[in-house]
Amino acid sequence: YSGSARLVSAMDKATLRETVWDDLEESGVARFPFPPHGRIPNFAGADEAADRLAGTDAWQRAGVIKANPDAPQLPVRRAALRAGKTVYMAVPRLRDEECFLRLDPDEVEDVDHATTVGGSADAGVPVGPDDVEPVDLIVAGSVAVTADGDRVGKGEGYSDLEFGVLREFDLVDDATTTATTVHERQVVDADVPTADHDVPVDLIVTPDRVVRSASSPKPAGIDWDAISADRLEEIPILGRLHT
Repeated sequence: YSGSARLVSAMDKATLRETVWDDLEESGVARFPFPPHGRIPNFAGADEAADRLAGTDAWQRAGVIKANPDAPQLPVRRAALRAGKTVYMAVPRLRDEECFLRLDPDEVEDVDHATTVGGSADAGVPVGPDDVEPVDLIVAGSVAVTADGDRVGKGEGYSDLEFGVLREFDLVDDATTTATTVHERQVVDADVPTADHDVPVDLIVTPDRVVRSASSPKPAGIDWDAISADRLEEIPILGRLHT
């Protein structure tokens, strides 16, 4: 395909992020908020990618979706609520004991507001993992992703950690579909180093196509060796699970 940031050979994640951020900005593909650097970048065609995701079997089967809060996945969150699906979003940095926000389509009055970062704090109901329903589909934001399903986020590790927490509570498993919506230029041909706690994606959805990856097995839970003492202290649910 044309127009992609086709990258070859081994590349560490930090370099890959910078390369993709630069490319999205220089090509004019990046959309507000600017700059794309340091975040899950918004992109031209995010609405079309969300529409294409909504046409997949995984979406049609899903009643409960866990989604990231970033701008390019805003149309995904809105589509989910309008389709009558329950949406869970993580509290930023998992900083609260009730570390997820539940958006119930039967209770949300203003979908456009409720699916924004600020609006979700207003409209969402804070819940701990004990009160989260089993998740049918996870939608993650990405900086870059390979056709094999290796995903690179913005580097903070919260998306993978959220999966680990849900797995510890048996709310996700190997059969839970993971997806990301990205621009074609974010689908890269590169050898991405991965760790045991990295969550692969099963579906890569761009404005133009759906790629079903032969992704690796999903993490069995939290990789405690990768959790720093500071993070253990800062995130209440980790302290609870670690004792």
